[in-house]
Order: sequence, then structure tokens, then C-alpha cells
Amino acid sequence: MKRIGLTGGPGMGKSTAGDWFRHRGFLVVETDHIARDLVEPGQPALAEIRGAFGPEIIDGAGRLRRDALARIVFEDEPARRRLEAILHPRIRQNWIGQIEQARRQGIPGAVVDIPLLFETGAQSQFDLTICIACSEALQQSRLMARGWSLEEIQRRRAAQWPIETKMNLAACVVWNNASIEVLAAQLERAFSILTSSP
Repeated sequence: MKRIGLTGGPGMGKSTAGDWFRHRGFLVVETDHIARDLVEPGQPALAEIRGAFGPEIIDGAGRLRRDALARIVFEDEPARRRLEAILHPRIRQNWIGQIEQARRQGIPGAVVDIPLLFETGAQSQFDLTICIACSEALQQSRLMARGWSLEEIQRRRAAQWPIETKMNLAACVVWNNASIEVLAAQLERAFSILTSSP
């Protein structure tokens, strides 16, 4: 089974790239989705987060107040590290389990979308790492079209390594500043590199 680690900044096209691989029969795992599932009511991670950050981050229905938690962790690096210590080991255990299950089912490959791929040292788990990147101006335009504020965009950028660092570390860089067709052509080249390797 071929394993691909996919990374890049928010709004740069990771989900679109994931869809491309999904249509080729790959398992595609989005770690952001895993993280959301881990903090559903009744989950141990949510109880741990409440213990670390206080009951005010839980609403009356017992759900995580994501905006309140984001304000805390994106303005306070030690707080963000506490949250990551709760979530990251659980997230990794989940996607490793999904890859193993797919391998047993004979699925030819797996792509794991990990925004903090290099920051968490997960690159050693993959046969190929791909960084999806675009210009800062286009990233900002895409995220603002989703309703993100400029302040939120800046906080999210500050919480990750610079995209240039990720590009330098990745085995393949896909520059997503043009059309979906151009993105697809670059992914096809990355895919050919992967499938031609032993």
C-alpha cells in the first residue's frame, strides 16, 4: 500500500487534492474531521479539554465552544501546546488505524491530510509527502470568501510553520494558484512518481 502525507496551509487546496486521490480509489483521511469527532459530547478528549481549559468552553448542551477555545489557544502558545498534547496522539492513533484497516481490505493507497504534518513529525509514516501551496494573497481571498476574518487568518498562519518551510521539507510541491485542471496535472505527476517507485 502506498501512503501519502498531504499538507499545506488553510485554503490552499488540500481537500481538493484529497478528492483527486479519492477518485483514484485511495482512502483519504482528513485529520481535521478526526479532531472534530474526538471532541463530541461524551468523548474522553472533551472531558480532558474541559479539565485543562475550564467549563466555560462547554456550552449548555455539553458541546465544545470552538470559538472560545480558538481564542484561547491561538493567542497563547503554551495553551495551544496543551490542547495539542490532548488531541494529537489520539488523532495519530486514529489515522494509523484507518490505514491499517484499508491495507487489510486491499485498498491500493491512503492519503492523510495533516495540516501539521511536519510540525508533529509524522512524515516518517509516509512513502511520499506532498505540500499543496498557493500565494498568500490567494489564500487570504479564499479564506475570506469562506467567512474568515483577517485576524483569524493571521492567527491560523501563526500557529503553523511558514508555507515555505513546508514546501522545502515536502518531497513534492503542488502550486495551486491556477485552475483545478492545473492542480490535477500536477497531482498526476506526483502520482506517477509514487507509482513508479519500488
